[in-house]
Amino acid sequence: MRTSASLQLRHRRLATAAVLLCLVPVAAGSARQPAITAAPSARVVVVGDSLSTGHGTSPEQAWPALLRTDPVLAGVHVVNAAENGSGYLRPGDSDGTFGSQVDQFVTPETGVVVFFGSENDLGYATSALGDAASAAITHAEALAPAAKIIVVGPPSYSGDPDPGLLDIRGQLKSAAQGAGAEFVDPIAEGWITDDVEDLIGPDGDHPTVAGQHYLLERLAAVIEQASPASPAAPGRPAE
Repeated sequence: MRTSASLQLRHRRLATAAVLLCLVPVAAGSARQPAITAAPSARVVVVGDSLSTGHGTSPEQAWPALLRTDPVLAGVHVVNAAENGSGYLRPGDSDGTFGSQVDQFVTPETGVVVFFGSENDLGYATSALGDAASAAITHAEALAPAAKIIVVGPPSYSGDPDPGLLDIRGQLKSAAQGAGAEFVDPIAEGWITDDVEDLIGPDGDHPTVAGQHYLLERLAAVIEQASPASPAAPGRPAE
């Protein structure tokens, strides 16, 4: 039979244990790092030509579609507005231009707009091209005031680019800088030039599946820096 003294001691021990049990979750919780809330995924609108539609491969293999499976940009909302044959001035297969693509697909919720191309504007007056590019870029800024605007010039698959492509590059660079947009220069960076046989298809113009992945790597790196989702995501490994 327990004495009253032993019962009192047991009660004190039980009470102490209960207090400690109540404190453990609080202490454990205070030791945890605060939960990191990922930034919302950006709405990325791609304005472009057949280099972005998957012409020669398939829409699913085009670099804008591949953005959705990129390890850093996974889950990003991509709207591919690109149209075969289109440019800032030249109407595409459905009579659209880069300007009409902006008008149709860029919204206030858009976080990033990527213009890519276009060699389809070869043969047009360079001054008219500059005006059309400036109008398309500023219209995108007006429709999506918070968006990052990225203007990517046309690539050349030769170390000796067509003078017409250089004119287009110059007009687009001036238009981008005049509007405060970022300009990316595939000609100066030598995109595709060193591996044309593997990256460009039999027509000599459109990317193969490997070529689309090549474009993905380069364009995703630019978009990651522009996207509000990028700070919450791990960095892309250095190439």
